[in-house]
Amino acid sequence: MLWVWLKVDTISMFAKESLLSFSSAKKDVLYDLLNREDLNWRKLQLYTAKKLIKQEGKSKVRAFVVDDSVKQRRGKKMPGVSSHFDHLTGRCVMGQQVLSFGYASDSQFVPLDNELFISQTKAQSLTRKFKDERSIVAKRYKQSVAQTKPAMVAGMVKRALGVGIEADYFLADSWFATKPIISMTLEHDLTAILRMKKNKMKYRLADKSECSAAELFKTQVKGRWQKLAGLPYQTKSIVVELNLAETAKLEPNWIKVKLVFCRGVNPDKKKAGKHDWALFLSTDASLSDEKILEIYALRWGIEVYFKEAKQHLGFLSEQSRHYSAYIASIHLTGLRFCLLLHAKQNDENSKVCDSRNLLCDSLQNLDFACKLWGLFKALISDAVSSISSLPTTESEIILNQVNEEVTSFFNQVMQMDTFTLRQEAISTGKYP
Repeated sequence: MLWVWLKVDTISMFAKESLLSFSSAKKDVLYDLLNREDLNWRKLQLYTAKKLIKQEGKSKVRAFVVDDSVKQRRGKKMPGVSSHFDHLTGRCVMGQQVLSFGYASDSQFVPLDNELFISQTKAQSLTRKFKDERSIVAKRYKQSVAQTKPAMVAGMVKRALGVGIEADYFLADSWFATKPIISMTLEHDLTAILRMKKNKMKYRLADKSECSAAELFKTQVKGRWQKLAGLPYQTKSIVVELNLAETAKLEPNWIKVKLVFCRGVNPDKKKAGKHDWALFLSTDASLSDEKILEIYALRWGIEVYFKEAKQHLGFLSEQSRHYSAYIASIHLTGLRFCLLLHAKQNDENSKVCDSRNLLCDSLQNLDFACKLWGLFKALISDAVSSISSLPTTESEIILNQVNEEVTSFFNQVMQMDTFTLRQEAISTGKYP
């Protein structure tokens, strides 16, 4: 039943077109199932993902990835709807924010867990009480209201490790680059590779002086960029110390980390602003700049998951005002994605795999794509130069345009695009 649900917009459409092929039940039966408070959808998704990862075999790079996404919803009687900042639009919207946690390897991204986060701003309360306050959904609602995002992430990591899903790295963007998150990764022997905000967080140099990211950029990075071979970036890395104590009253807990400052090649030609550089942090100071960026690029898999979930997998599309249905929806979306990955791994399901070829294309390893680009560029250059009717200047224009499009894609993957960088600068008050 999950299979035939994949490309259907609503339960009503599913009930009209496909349900009668399997059962005499109608859509009310499905809604009754979604509205149940005692079903552990999270456990079902986690163990399905575990089996999928086991089928993949040993991977060279294994990483946990976390990110959030906002589904805009304006219903005034929908419990759990609140105001959230939408990273894509750069403004606050009313809706439901889903915190998603997954496993990324060099071949695929597998969603492991999901949680709804309810902010304290304009939060809409329950329209009806739970039948049992001790039920699974009732407890999760209380956690969605009371827990912070770092606490939710810590719980997700603990559950994944508890069922035997292992990873070496933990990847997240700058919205999750906090001291509690870094402490949690060290507790579980994970190497954190994070995008960092250019805020007031202090880093200690070898001479014991403490500087913010902006101050380090001015004194240690500016004018000292180094080109990365085969990548459209320049970097400058510094090994510093970071105090994980959250307040001055607590005993200092200094750890060694590596900071990698990164920007696009020749930014002056594109009129880049003074804030158009990014900062990455690795808790393993021995990793090279190239390796840090290569591993962080695996975070792109969760962005592909969000896009696929919203466009094709019924992400929070169920027409219900039961909070239980929202919990079921976010996990059913993850289950459907896992089914598509299963089809990708098995030839006997090639027809379904072909129908979702966008997913397969998007999950290609970025390092492999980067290496191929050098070959493609040479082939395109030979093809253009063989057209004698084109003047030399026009050939160069075509090649430059193609090169800019590819570079733009990699910038988006690494969150090095101008919009993302300036949103970060605005969030720290550094950009007008």
